[in-house]
Amino acid sequence: MIKVVTHRLKRPLAAAFIGALTTLAFAPYQYWPMAILSPMLLLLLLEQRSIKQAAWIGFFWGLGQFSTGISWVHVSIDTFGGMPEIATIALLSLLFAYLALYPALFAWLLNRFAAHSGRTRFFIMAPALWLICDLLRGWVFTGFPWLWLGYSQIDSPLASFAPIGGVELLTFLVVLCGSSLAYMVLKRTWRIAMIPLVLLAAGFGLKSAQWVTPDPNRVASIALVQGNIDQALKWLPNQRWPTLMKYVDLSRENWDADVIIWPEAAIPAIEYEVRPFLTNLDHAARINNSSIITGVINLDEQKHFYNSILTLGKTPSDGYHYDIDARYHKHHLLPFGEFVPFESLLRPLAPLFNLPMSSFSAGDYIQPNIIANGFSFAPALCYEIVFGGQVRANVNETTDFILTLSNDAWFGHSIGPLQHMEIAQMRALELGKPVIRSTNNGVTAITDYKGHIAYTIPQFETGVLKADVPTTQGVTPYYIWGSWPLYMWIVVTIGWALRRRYQAVNAQQS
Repeated sequence: MIKVVTHRLKRPLAAAFIGALTTLAFAPYQYWPMAILSPMLLLLLLEQRSIKQAAWIGFFWGLGQFSTGISWVHVSIDTFGGMPEIATIALLSLLFAYLALYPALFAWLLNRFAAHSGRTRFFIMAPALWLICDLLRGWVFTGFPWLWLGYSQIDSPLASFAPIGGVELLTFLVVLCGSSLAYMVLKRTWRIAMIPLVLLAAGFGLKSAQWVTPDPNRVASIALVQGNIDQALKWLPNQRWPTLMKYVDLSRENWDADVIIWPEAAIPAIEYEVRPFLTNLDHAARINNSSIITGVINLDEQKHFYNSILTLGKTPSDGYHYDIDARYHKHHLLPFGEFVPFESLLRPLAPLFNLPMSSFSAGDYIQPNIIANGFSFAPALCYEIVFGGQVRANVNETTDFILTLSNDAWFGHSIGPLQHMEIAQMRALELGKPVIRSTNNGVTAITDYKGHIAYTIPQFETGVLKADVPTTQGVTPYYIWGSWPLYMWIVVTIGWALRRRYQAVNAQQS
């Protein structure tokens, strides 16, 4: 009996180990070839397995990936959730198990509809089904598109495909490379190694493509203020004015900047509570020919909370006015942090579900760009930067920069903030726009239009990052088309593959 159980667990346990190694492909490790090797090894484990066995192998691969890749979630639960350790472990286990359902679905679908080890399985179905399952994970229950394999390629030759088809195309190509290598090993057809080699070589060649170019005649002087405010103290009433004055003092030293940017919810108060302060700050910025962009919390007449962005100083308006309809309001809210799914059931269970202001309302999907001192910023608050389609929808022909304000203090000295920064880099590369990222304690950085971190300051320190950042001219293919050509290709090729399978089954029966 023990031998039977051990034998059955060999492949699932191997899959869990391989899934765990996949985390090494992402920041801060960035061993990007692991993202290719991991699906390759997973596909080898799925060979000649039943549908049920395949699903379990895929599930364990997912457990390995997510239990290591997003282990940083425990920091916010342990520190701010107020839950017993056993409850924390149970909640995280449920989260990892839920996310692992998507690799399980991939494995089930692959062995259900492409069980034969032929070219269709490895070159069409595997990369297409992988991407479909990733897209589902990025959509169901508002979505969690973290750790898509394409994000790991920000420093690889394949990154050059991002301006063409976004992170979705990179994910597709990564899995195609891995599945090609799996086919090569199974069939001992070594010439198949040419597929990943050609793709990597094409990536090198695409580096010379100039979709966009810097505009030397339009340069913004930007100062990012990293307040490094202790998250446990931030919302205490006696810390409100010390926090505000800290940001004011750091800004006062940089009035020569065109735009000064504070992080998400940098103002530890609801906007209407500090209107006199904001009026004075607006006046100070105006007389110094500067603008200030800051995160702030808002509350409307219907008692709806909003995570917002406010602009002061040199703006198109004629001075500060309290008008929450004129603010940018975060659209894509963080589950459990900013809204609680199945609220009536979960709120009574634990303090985690009753964190301060954990019932935010969502703003519109598309909102006007923020205008500060003549420059146009397409905003994305914290978690929103993960949703490439939403960021793309908010970039228009007048956009100068992508702006993301964040507060990763919830996740301490973990790998989470570094993964978050890596995702922001991908948005710059996809759309050919510099990404301006202001955070409470890091990673505060400016990413150039090629996705490279051009300027940054150390995490967990108080400081100001100041730089001159040129805007860009031109647009990328991804800005024009998004990922729709890739989606259409997937629909057509999967339809063709399923039709061939149906014809083959009918031919056998007859």
